[in-house]
Amino acid sequence: MTDKRTSDVTRRQLLQTGASLSVLGAVGAPAIISAANAQSSFNWKQAAGQQIDVMLVKNPRSDLLQAAEKEFTELTGIKVSSEQIPEQQQRQKAMIEFSSGRPTFDVTMLALHVQKRLAYKGKWVEDLRPFIDNPAITNPNFDLADFSAAGMNFARQADGALTTIPHFVDFWMLYYNKEMFDKKGVAYPTSMENIIKVAQQLNDPSNGVYGFVSRGLKNANIPVWTSWLLGQGLETIDPATGKLNTDGEAAIWAATLYRDLNKNYAPPGTIGFNWNECQTSFMQGRAAMWLDGIGFATPLEDPTKSKVVGKVGYGVTPPGPKAHHSATFADGLGISRASTKKTAAWLYIQFMTGKKEQIAMLKAGAGCPARMSAFADPEATKSSTFSKQYFDCLQSSAKIGRPGLPQIIPVTEFRDIFGVALTNTLSGADPAAELKKATEIFKPVLEKSEQG
Repeated sequence: MTDKRTSDVTRRQLLQTGASLSVLGAVGAPAIISAANAQSSFNWKQAAGQQIDVMLVKNPRSDLLQAAEKEFTELTGIKVSSEQIPEQQQRQKAMIEFSSGRPTFDVTMLALHVQKRLAYKGKWVEDLRPFIDNPAITNPNFDLADFSAAGMNFARQADGALTTIPHFVDFWMLYYNKEMFDKKGVAYPTSMENIIKVAQQLNDPSNGVYGFVSRGLKNANIPVWTSWLLGQGLETIDPATGKLNTDGEAAIWAATLYRDLNKNYAPPGTIGFNWNECQTSFMQGRAAMWLDGIGFATPLEDPTKSKVVGKVGYGVTPPGPKAHHSATFADGLGISRASTKKTAAWLYIQFMTGKKEQIAMLKAGAGCPARMSAFADPEATKSSTFSKQYFDCLQSSAKIGRPGLPQIIPVTEFRDIFGVALTNTLSGADPAAELKKATEIFKPVLEKSEQG
Protein backbone atom coordinates (compact mmCIF):
# COMPACT_ATOMS: atom_id res chain seq x y z
CA MET A 1 0.00 0.00 0.00
CA THR A 2 1.47 3.35 -1.05
CA ASP A 3 1.84 5.92 1.72
CA LYS A 4 -0.57 8.72 0.77
CA ARG A 5 1.61 11.48 2.23
CA THR A 6 4.61 10.33 0.18
CA SER A 7 2.41 10.13 -2.90
CA ASP A 8 1.00 13.63 -2.37
CA VAL A 9 4.42 15.17 -1.85
CA THR A 10 5.77 13.45 -4.91
CA ARG A 11 2.88 14.64 -7.03
CA ARG A 12 3.32 18.22 -5.85
CA GLN A 13 7.01 18.03 -6.66
CA LEU A 14 6.23 16.75 -10.13
CA LEU A 15 3.69 19.45 -10.87
CA GLN A 16 5.88 22.20 -9.46
CA THR A 17 8.80 21.01 -11.51
CA GLY A 18 6.69 20.86 -14.68
CA ALA A 19 5.31 24.35 -14.06
CA SER A 20 8.75 25.81 -13.47
CA LEU A 21 10.15 24.60 -16.77
CA SER A 22 9.90 26.74 -19.86
CA VAL A 23 7.33 25.58 -22.37
CA LEU A 24 9.82 23.46 -24.28
CA GLY A 25 12.94 24.43 -22.40
CA ALA A 26 15.08 22.29 -20.15
CA VAL A 27 15.20 19.68 -22.90
CA GLY A 28 16.99 16.63 -21.61
CA ALA A 29 16.15 17.39 -17.96
CA PRO A 30 16.53 14.28 -15.81
CA ALA A 31 13.43 12.16 -15.50
CA ILE A 32 11.58 12.43 -12.22
CA ILE A 33 9.82 9.22 -11.37
CA SER A 34 7.26 9.00 -8.61
CA ALA A 35 8.37 7.27 -5.44
CA ALA A 36 5.04 5.51 -5.58
CA ASN A 37 6.35 3.58 -8.56
CA ALA A 38 9.79 2.79 -7.16
CA GLN A 39 8.84 -0.81 -6.35
CA SER A 40 6.38 -1.21 -9.18
CA SER A 41 4.41 -4.38 -9.84
CA PHE A 42 3.36 -2.94 -13.17
CA ASN A 43 2.52 -5.38 -15.96
CA TRP A 44 1.55 -4.34 -19.49
CA LYS A 45 -0.41 -7.62 -19.91
CA GLN A 46 -2.76 -7.10 -16.94
CA ALA A 47 -5.79 -6.32 -19.14
CA ALA A 48 -5.03 -8.77 -21.94
CA GLY A 49 -8.08 -10.01 -23.82
CA GLN A 50 -10.08 -6.80 -23.45
CA GLN A 51 -11.09 -4.47 -26.28
CA ILE A 52 -11.37 -0.72 -25.92
CA ASP A 53 -13.10 1.81 -28.15
CA VAL A 54 -11.33 5.07 -28.90
CA MET A 55 -12.77 8.23 -30.46
CA LEU A 56 -10.20 10.37 -32.25
CA VAL A 57 -10.21 13.58 -34.27
CA LYS A 58 -9.31 13.22 -37.93
CA ASN A 59 -5.77 14.58 -38.39
CA PRO A 60 -2.19 13.38 -39.04
CA ARG A 61 -1.60 12.71 -35.34
CA SER A 62 -4.52 10.31 -35.17
CA ASP A 63 -3.06 8.51 -38.19
CA LEU A 64 0.06 7.90 -36.11
CA LEU A 65 -1.99 6.69 -33.14
CA GLN A 66 -3.81 4.20 -35.31
CA ALA A 67 -0.55 3.06 -36.89
CA ALA A 68 0.76 2.28 -33.39
CA GLU A 69 -2.23 0.15 -32.38
CA LYS A 70 -0.68 -3.11 -33.64
CA GLU A 71 2.40 -2.64 -31.45
CA PHE A 72 0.20 -1.71 -28.50
CA THR A 73 -1.87 -4.85 -28.91
CA GLU A 74 1.26 -7.01 -29.17
CA LEU A 75 2.58 -5.44 -25.95
CA THR A 76 -0.62 -5.56 -23.92
CA GLY A 77 -2.96 -8.08 -25.47
CA ILE A 78 -5.60 -5.33 -25.61
CA LYS A 79 -7.44 -4.84 -28.89
CA VAL A 80 -8.28 -1.33 -30.03
CA SER A 81 -11.25 -0.23 -32.10
CA SER A 82 -10.68 3.40 -33.04
CA GLU A 83 -12.47 5.89 -35.21
CA GLN A 84 -11.33 9.22 -36.65
CA ILE A 85 -14.09 11.81 -36.94
CA PRO A 86 -13.75 15.33 -38.43
CA GLU A 87 -13.17 17.92 -35.73
CA GLN A 88 -16.55 19.63 -35.50
CA GLN A 89 -18.50 16.37 -35.78
CA GLN A 90 -16.28 14.74 -33.15
CA ARG A 91 -17.02 17.50 -30.67
CA GLN A 92 -20.75 17.20 -31.34
CA LYS A 93 -20.60 13.43 -30.89
CA ALA A 94 -18.74 13.84 -27.60
CA MET A 95 -21.35 16.28 -26.32
CA ILE A 96 -24.28 14.07 -27.31
CA GLU A 97 -22.83 10.83 -26.00
CA PHE A 98 -21.49 12.18 -22.73
CA SER A 99 -24.78 13.99 -22.10
CA SER A 100 -26.63 10.70 -22.60
CA GLY A 101 -24.55 9.10 -19.85
CA ARG A 102 -23.80 6.15 -22.13
CA PRO A 103 -20.80 7.03 -24.29
CA THR A 104 -19.76 4.28 -26.68
CA PHE A 105 -16.03 4.86 -26.22
CA ASP A 106 -13.55 4.24 -23.42
CA VAL A 107 -10.98 6.83 -24.48
CA THR A 108 -11.57 10.12 -26.23
CA MET A 109 -9.42 12.84 -27.67
CA LEU A 110 -10.42 16.25 -26.32
CA ALA A 111 -9.56 19.66 -27.73
CA LEU A 112 -8.45 21.21 -24.44
CA HIS A 113 -8.70 24.75 -25.81
CA VAL A 114 -12.43 24.14 -26.38
CA GLN A 115 -13.63 21.26 -24.20
CA LYS A 116 -11.45 21.49 -21.08
CA ARG A 117 -13.86 23.14 -18.66
CA LEU A 118 -16.97 21.78 -20.35
CA ALA A 119 -15.73 18.22 -19.90
CA TYR A 120 -14.90 18.87 -16.25
CA LYS A 121 -18.21 20.48 -15.44
CA GLY A 122 -20.05 17.64 -17.16
CA LYS A 123 -17.92 15.00 -15.41
CA TRP A 124 -17.11 13.44 -18.76
CA VAL A 125 -13.70 12.00 -17.95
CA GLU A 126 -11.75 10.64 -15.01
CA ASP A 127 -9.30 12.57 -12.85
CA LEU A 128 -6.10 10.72 -13.75
CA ARG A 129 -4.16 11.53 -10.58
CA PRO A 130 -5.24 8.33 -8.77
CA PHE A 131 -4.25 6.32 -11.84
CA ILE A 132 -0.81 7.95 -11.94
CA ASP A 133 -0.32 7.32 -8.21
CA ASN A 134 -1.16 3.62 -8.51
CA PRO A 135 2.08 1.67 -9.17
CA ALA A 136 0.18 -1.43 -10.22
CA ILE A 137 -1.28 0.24 -13.31
CA THR A 138 1.28 2.99 -14.10
CA ASN A 139 4.52 2.27 -15.88
CA PRO A 140 7.39 3.47 -13.62
CA ASN A 141 8.92 5.11 -16.72
CA PHE A 142 5.81 7.18 -17.47
CA ASP A 143 7.68 10.35 -16.38
CA LEU A 144 4.99 12.97 -15.83
CA ALA A 145 7.60 15.71 -15.43
CA ASP A 146 8.64 15.24 -19.07
CA PHE A 147 5.45 16.93 -20.27
CA SER A 148 5.84 20.60 -21.16
CA ALA A 149 4.38 23.34 -19.00
CA ALA A 150 2.18 24.41 -21.92
CA GLY A 151 0.64 20.95 -22.23
CA MET A 152 0.18 20.48 -18.49
CA ASN A 153 -1.38 23.89 -18.04
CA PHE A 154 -4.00 22.97 -20.63
CA ALA A 155 -4.59 19.49 -19.17
CA ARG A 156 -4.85 20.51 -15.51
CA GLN A 157 -8.06 21.99 -14.13
CA ALA A 158 -8.12 25.00 -11.80
CA ASP A 159 -8.46 22.79 -8.71
CA GLY A 160 -5.53 20.58 -9.72
CA ALA A 161 -7.48 17.72 -11.30
CA LEU A 162 -5.67 16.19 -14.27
CA THR A 163 -8.47 15.12 -16.59
CA THR A 164 -6.39 14.31 -19.65
CA ILE A 165 -2.80 13.56 -20.55
CA PRO A 166 -1.60 16.15 -23.08
CA HIS A 167 -0.81 14.61 -26.44
CA PHE A 168 -0.13 17.57 -28.69
CA VAL A 169 0.54 21.27 -28.33
CA ASP A 170 -0.15 23.41 -31.37
CA PHE A 171 1.48 26.75 -32.06
CA TRP A 172 0.16 29.09 -34.70
CA MET A 173 2.79 30.31 -37.13
CA LEU A 174 3.08 31.62 -40.67
CA TYR A 175 3.70 29.19 -43.50
CA TYR A 176 5.23 30.97 -46.48
CA ASN A 177 6.27 30.02 -50.01
CA LYS A 178 10.02 30.70 -50.14
CA GLU A 179 10.10 30.49 -53.93
CA MET A 180 7.49 33.23 -54.31
CA PHE A 181 9.30 35.41 -51.79
CA ASP A 182 12.65 34.93 -53.55
CA LYS A 183 11.29 35.65 -57.03
CA LYS A 184 9.88 38.98 -55.88
CA GLY A 185 12.82 39.75 -53.59
CA VAL A 186 10.47 40.04 -50.62
CA ALA A 187 11.63 39.51 -47.05
CA TYR A 188 9.69 37.67 -44.36
CA PRO A 189 7.32 40.13 -42.59
CA THR A 190 8.85 41.66 -39.49
CA SER A 191 5.52 42.67 -37.91
CA MET A 192 1.83 41.91 -38.12
CA GLU A 193 1.18 45.15 -39.95
CA ASN A 194 3.99 44.32 -42.37
CA ILE A 195 2.09 41.17 -43.39
CA ILE A 196 -0.34 43.35 -45.34
CA LYS A 197 2.48 44.98 -47.29
CA VAL A 198 4.03 41.62 -48.12
CA ALA A 199 0.64 40.15 -49.10
CA GLN A 200 0.09 43.08 -51.44
CA GLN A 201 3.50 42.58 -53.07
CA LEU A 202 2.91 38.88 -53.68
CA ASN A 203 -0.75 39.06 -54.66
CA ASP A 204 -1.20 38.06 -58.33
CA PRO A 205 -4.83 37.05 -58.95
CA SER A 206 -4.42 37.09 -62.73
CA ASN A 207 -2.09 34.11 -62.35
CA GLY A 208 -4.15 32.41 -59.65
CA VAL A 209 -1.78 33.39 -56.84
CA TYR A 210 -2.87 35.21 -53.70
CA GLY A 211 -0.81 36.96 -51.07
CA PHE A 212 -2.42 35.43 -48.01
CA VAL A 213 -4.92 32.84 -46.86
CA SER A 214 -6.48 32.04 -43.49
CA ARG A 215 -9.73 30.70 -42.13
CA GLY A 216 -12.79 32.74 -43.06
CA LEU A 217 -15.45 30.27 -41.96
CA LYS A 218 -17.42 31.36 -38.90
CA ASN A 219 -16.30 29.67 -35.68
CA ALA A 220 -13.12 28.30 -37.29
CA ASN A 221 -11.90 31.85 -37.95
CA ILE A 222 -11.62 32.90 -34.30
CA PRO A 223 -7.94 31.89 -33.83
CA VAL A 224 -6.96 34.16 -36.71
CA TRP A 225 -8.46 37.14 -34.91
CA THR A 226 -7.11 36.12 -31.52
CA SER A 227 -3.63 35.66 -33.02
CA TRP A 228 -3.66 39.31 -34.08
CA LEU A 229 -5.12 40.38 -30.72
CA LEU A 230 -2.24 38.69 -28.90
CA GLY A 231 -0.01 41.10 -30.79
CA GLN A 232 -1.68 43.80 -28.70
CA GLY A 233 -0.78 41.89 -25.55
CA LEU A 234 -4.39 40.88 -24.88
CA GLU A 235 -6.51 37.76 -24.75
CA THR A 236 -10.19 38.03 -25.64
CA ILE A 237 -11.07 37.38 -22.00
CA ASP A 238 -8.56 38.43 -19.39
CA PRO A 239 -7.66 35.23 -17.49
CA ALA A 240 -7.16 37.12 -14.22
CA THR A 241 -10.19 39.42 -14.17
CA GLY A 242 -12.64 37.78 -16.57
CA LYS A 243 -12.96 41.10 -18.41
CA LEU A 244 -14.03 40.92 -22.04
CA ASN A 245 -11.48 42.48 -24.40
CA THR A 246 -13.67 41.97 -27.42
CA ASP A 247 -14.88 45.37 -28.55
CA GLY A 248 -12.16 47.82 -27.56
CA GLU A 249 -9.59 49.54 -29.75
CA ALA A 250 -7.22 46.57 -29.78
CA ALA A 251 -9.95 44.07 -30.70
CA ILE A 252 -11.15 46.33 -33.53
CA TRP A 253 -7.57 46.64 -34.80
CA ALA A 254 -7.24 42.86 -34.87
CA ALA A 255 -10.59 42.41 -36.62
CA THR A 256 -9.67 45.02 -39.21
CA LEU A 257 -6.40 43.21 -39.93
CA TYR A 258 -8.36 39.97 -40.25
CA ARG A 259 -10.80 41.62 -42.68
CA ASP A 260 -8.22 43.36 -44.83
CA LEU A 261 -6.04 40.29 -45.33
CA ASN A 262 -8.90 37.90 -46.05
CA LYS A 263 -10.96 40.28 -48.14
CA ASN A 264 -8.24 41.86 -50.24
CA TYR A 265 -5.50 39.25 -50.62
CA ALA A 266 -7.06 35.80 -50.17
CA PRO A 267 -8.45 33.37 -52.79
CA PRO A 268 -12.12 33.63 -53.82
CA GLY A 269 -14.44 31.83 -51.42
CA THR A 270 -12.25 32.37 -48.38
CA ILE A 271 -15.38 33.29 -46.41
CA GLY A 272 -16.10 29.55 -46.31
CA PHE A 273 -12.54 28.34 -45.71
CA ASN A 274 -11.56 26.19 -42.74
CA TRP A 275 -8.00 24.92 -42.24
CA ASN A 276 -8.30 22.20 -44.87
CA GLU A 277 -9.26 24.59 -47.67
CA CYS A 278 -6.43 26.91 -46.63
CA GLN A 279 -4.02 23.99 -46.57
CA THR A 280 -5.07 22.91 -50.06
CA SER A 281 -4.68 26.44 -51.43
CA PHE A 282 -1.20 26.74 -49.97
CA MET A 283 0.11 23.34 -51.03
CA GLN A 284 -1.22 23.86 -54.55
CA GLY A 285 0.89 27.01 -54.82
CA ARG A 286 -2.07 29.38 -54.78
CA ALA A 287 -1.14 31.33 -51.65
CA ALA A 288 2.10 32.98 -50.61
CA MET A 289 1.34 32.95 -46.86
CA TRP A 290 -0.93 30.95 -44.60
CA LEU A 291 -1.53 31.58 -40.89
CA ASP A 292 -2.47 28.42 -38.99
CA GLY A 293 -1.25 25.70 -36.66
CA ILE A 294 2.10 24.06 -37.27
CA GLY A 295 0.38 20.69 -36.83
CA PHE A 296 -0.94 20.92 -40.39
CA ALA A 297 2.50 20.76 -41.98
CA THR A 298 2.74 17.05 -42.86
CA PRO A 299 1.05 17.04 -46.31
CA LEU A 300 3.01 20.11 -47.43
CA GLU A 301 6.20 18.04 -47.71
CA ASP A 302 4.49 15.03 -49.33
CA PRO A 303 5.31 14.95 -53.07
CA THR A 304 2.20 12.87 -53.77
CA LYS A 305 -0.04 15.64 -52.45
CA SER A 306 1.84 18.93 -52.57
CA LYS A 307 3.26 21.19 -55.25
CA VAL A 308 5.35 23.15 -52.76
CA VAL A 309 7.63 20.40 -51.44
CA GLY A 310 10.96 21.95 -50.49
CA LYS A 311 9.59 25.47 -50.94
CA VAL A 312 7.82 25.84 -47.59
CA GLY A 313 9.08 28.34 -45.05
CA TYR A 314 8.08 27.96 -41.41
CA GLY A 315 7.97 31.38 -39.76
CA VAL A 316 7.22 32.38 -36.19
CA THR A 317 4.12 34.59 -36.01
CA PRO A 318 5.44 38.16 -36.41
CA PRO A 319 5.19 40.52 -33.43
CA GLY A 320 2.29 42.90 -33.02
CA PRO A 321 2.38 46.55 -31.95
CA LYS A 322 2.67 45.72 -28.25
CA ALA A 323 3.60 42.05 -27.82
CA HIS A 324 5.00 38.96 -29.49
CA HIS A 325 3.04 35.77 -28.94
CA SER A 326 2.12 32.57 -30.71
CA ALA A 327 -1.47 31.44 -30.21
CA THR A 328 -1.36 28.07 -28.47
CA PHE A 329 -3.77 25.13 -28.49
CA ALA A 330 -3.62 21.56 -27.19
CA ASP A 331 -5.22 18.12 -27.41
CA GLY A 332 -5.34 15.48 -24.72
CA LEU A 333 -6.51 11.91 -24.17
CA GLY A 334 -9.00 11.14 -21.41
CA ILE A 335 -10.82 8.13 -19.98
CA SER A 336 -14.61 8.13 -20.07
CA ARG A 337 -16.10 7.94 -16.57
CA ALA A 338 -18.64 5.49 -17.91
CA SER A 339 -15.99 3.09 -19.18
CA THR A 340 -15.89 -0.38 -17.63
CA LYS A 341 -12.36 -0.95 -18.94
CA LYS A 342 -10.50 1.90 -17.28
CA THR A 343 -7.27 0.03 -16.63
CA ALA A 344 -7.03 -0.97 -20.28
CA ALA A 345 -7.88 2.60 -21.27
CA TRP A 346 -5.15 3.95 -18.99
CA LEU A 347 -2.60 1.55 -20.47
CA TYR A 348 -3.57 2.83 -23.93
CA ILE A 349 -3.08 6.45 -22.92
CA GLN A 350 0.29 5.74 -21.33
CA PHE A 351 1.50 3.98 -24.45
CA MET A 352 0.16 6.53 -26.93
CA THR A 353 1.60 9.49 -25.00
CA GLY A 354 4.86 7.69 -24.34
CA LYS A 355 8.25 8.98 -25.41
CA LYS A 356 8.53 6.73 -28.46
CA GLU A 357 5.20 7.81 -29.90
CA GLN A 358 5.91 11.47 -29.18
CA ILE A 359 9.19 11.22 -31.10
CA ALA A 360 7.27 9.63 -33.99
CA MET A 361 5.02 12.69 -34.08
CA LEU A 362 7.99 15.02 -34.28
CA LYS A 363 9.67 12.96 -37.01
CA ALA A 364 6.50 12.96 -39.09
CA GLY A 365 6.05 16.71 -38.81
CA ALA A 366 2.58 16.07 -37.44
CA GLY A 367 2.90 18.79 -34.82
CA CYS A 368 4.54 19.62 -31.54
CA PRO A 369 4.72 16.76 -29.03
CA ALA A 370 3.64 17.50 -25.48
CA ARG A 371 6.76 15.77 -24.16
CA MET A 372 9.97 17.79 -24.00
CA SER A 373 12.27 14.77 -24.38
CA ALA A 374 11.26 14.36 -28.03
CA PHE A 375 13.36 17.40 -28.86
CA ALA A 376 16.41 15.89 -27.20
CA ASP A 377 16.41 12.88 -29.51
CA PRO A 378 18.91 13.53 -32.33
CA GLU A 379 17.19 11.07 -34.65
CA ALA A 380 13.91 12.99 -34.39
CA THR A 381 15.34 15.86 -36.40
CA LYS A 382 18.09 14.05 -38.29
CA SER A 383 15.80 11.55 -40.00
CA SER A 384 12.91 13.95 -40.55
CA THR A 385 11.87 15.20 -43.97
CA PHE A 386 11.42 18.62 -42.40
CA SER A 387 14.04 21.33 -42.48
CA LYS A 388 15.85 22.77 -39.48
CA GLN A 389 13.65 25.85 -39.85
CA TYR A 390 10.59 23.76 -38.97
CA PHE A 391 12.08 22.65 -35.66
CA ASP A 392 13.42 26.12 -34.93
CA CYS A 393 9.92 27.50 -35.49
CA LEU A 394 8.47 24.97 -33.06
CA GLN A 395 10.88 25.82 -30.29
CA SER A 396 10.80 29.58 -30.88
CA SER A 397 6.99 29.58 -30.91
CA ALA A 398 6.94 27.58 -27.69
CA LYS A 399 8.87 30.31 -25.90
CA ILE A 400 6.18 32.90 -26.74
CA GLY A 401 3.09 30.69 -26.56
CA ARG A 402 -0.12 32.07 -25.09
CA PRO A 403 -3.65 30.54 -25.23
CA GLY A 404 -5.43 31.34 -28.46
CA LEU A 405 -8.92 30.83 -26.98
CA PRO A 406 -10.40 31.81 -23.62
CA GLN A 407 -10.54 28.97 -21.09
CA ILE A 408 -14.25 29.18 -20.43
CA ILE A 409 -17.16 26.75 -20.55
CA PRO A 410 -19.08 28.33 -23.47
CA VAL A 411 -16.12 28.30 -25.88
CA THR A 412 -18.29 27.04 -28.72
CA GLU A 413 -20.82 29.84 -28.22
CA PHE A 414 -17.94 32.32 -28.07
CA ARG A 415 -16.56 31.03 -31.36
CA ASP A 416 -19.99 30.99 -33.00
CA ILE A 417 -21.01 34.50 -31.96
CA PHE A 418 -17.73 36.25 -32.68
CA GLY A 419 -17.08 34.05 -35.70
CA VAL A 420 -20.24 35.37 -37.35
CA ALA A 421 -19.17 38.93 -36.55
CA LEU A 422 -15.81 38.40 -38.22
CA THR A 423 -17.31 36.67 -41.25
CA ASN A 424 -19.72 39.58 -41.66
CA THR A 425 -16.78 41.97 -42.04
CA LEU A 426 -15.73 40.06 -45.16
CA SER A 427 -19.04 41.06 -46.70
CA GLY A 428 -18.56 44.74 -45.89
CA ALA A 429 -19.80 45.07 -42.31
CA ASP A 430 -18.00 47.45 -39.97
CA PRO A 431 -15.62 45.63 -37.55
CA ALA A 432 -16.36 47.96 -34.62
CA ALA A 433 -20.13 47.61 -34.97
CA GLU A 434 -19.94 43.84 -35.38
CA LEU A 435 -17.73 43.36 -32.32
CA LYS A 436 -19.92 45.60 -30.18
CA LYS A 437 -23.01 43.63 -31.14
CA ALA A 438 -21.28 40.28 -30.58
CA THR A 439 -20.00 41.39 -27.18
CA GLU A 440 -23.50 42.41 -26.09
CA ILE A 441 -24.87 39.02 -27.17
CA PHE A 442 -22.11 36.98 -25.56
CA LYS A 443 -21.74 38.78 -22.23
CA PRO A 444 -24.88 37.29 -20.60
CA VAL A 445 -23.93 33.84 -21.95
CA LEU A 446 -20.56 34.08 -20.19
CA GLU A 447 -22.08 35.44 -16.96
CA LYS A 448 -24.63 32.62 -16.83
CA SER A 449 -21.95 29.98 -17.40
CA GLU A 450 -19.91 31.25 -14.45
CA GLN A 451 -22.84 31.09 -12.04
CA GLY A 452 -22.58 27.38 -11.48
